[in-house]
Amino acid sequence: MNASLATREVSQVRKVNKGQLDRDPIGYVLIAPFYFFLLIFVLVPILMNIYLSFTNYDMNSMDFIGLKNYKILWGDKFFWISLKNTFIYTVFTLLFTLGLGLIFASLLNNKLIGLSFFRTGFFTPHVTSMVAVSMIWLWIYEPSRGIANSVLGFFHIGGKQWLYDANWAMVALIIMGIWKFVGYNMVIYLAGLQGVPRDLYEAASVDGAHTLHKFFYITIPMLKPITFFLLITGLINNFNVFEQIKILTNGGPMNSTTTIVHQIYNRAFGEFQLGYSSAMATVLLGIIAVITIVNFKYGQGNDID
Repeated sequence: MNASLATREVSQVRKVNKGQLDRDPIGYVLIAPFYFFLLIFVLVPILMNIYLSFTNYDMNSMDFIGLKNYKILWGDKFFWISLKNTFIYTVFTLLFTLGLGLIFASLLNNKLIGLSFFRTGFFTPHVTSMVAVSMIWLWIYEPSRGIANSVLGFFHIGGKQWLYDANWAMVALIIMGIWKFVGYNMVIYLAGLQGVPRDLYEAASVDGAHTLHKFFYITIPMLKPITFFLLITGLINNFNVFEQIKILTNGGPMNSTTTIVHQIYNRAFGEFQLGYSSAMATVLLGIIAVITIVNFKYGQGNDID
């Protein structure tokens, strides 16, 4: 009897709330600016880009040419080189930023002298402008007086032509990317670590578990949802790498550091092949869309118990 009465009361409250929402337009007015921004500055440009990818638009003419741009793209060696470079940069940068971010977060999760200083120091590069960071690293990698070769010389190791050698240019960009983004991953991991129940570590200590055992069997499994989030967002961000490429190497030497976004920029604003560059951008959009779908499909069931 009481359960049935409670059910009817809950149903009536839901009906009243739904009716009030239908009659009150204020909520829709408050969320309207977001959807207006989404429509005008996101959805419309995406649709326009997809349409332009089927044209030969060059700022003078715009004729519909069907799939011709995509056929040319399939045989464009520079596109495939940029795709390979993008994957290499993404994989190595992401692996090291995730691994080092977790290690640094685990160390800084303890009570250490100067803890706030270290946390701020690691996170500062992330909030610094990429252009400013690129200019700093341009000086660091300078062959004759740069800090990188000075450090190598201290250990009696020959200096490198970091940004002028096809074998080292991508390595130099990856090192800079790790330095730039590891602080962000560290802060996210640090927030996750503070949410891990201390009882688990205490119980493991009672059972005789060592520090490494706790790290691999408690810390890493409990941070699985956070790791998945950082993996997906890192993939998306690294696939859009451009500023440091443009400033440090401009895609060289010998196209060893050109990326997809760099190729889109060159074709659109260097050669004014806006239709062809739109086809490249559409392919990049497809790659990012697949990554996002994976996030929605597999990322919702990984909550911490």
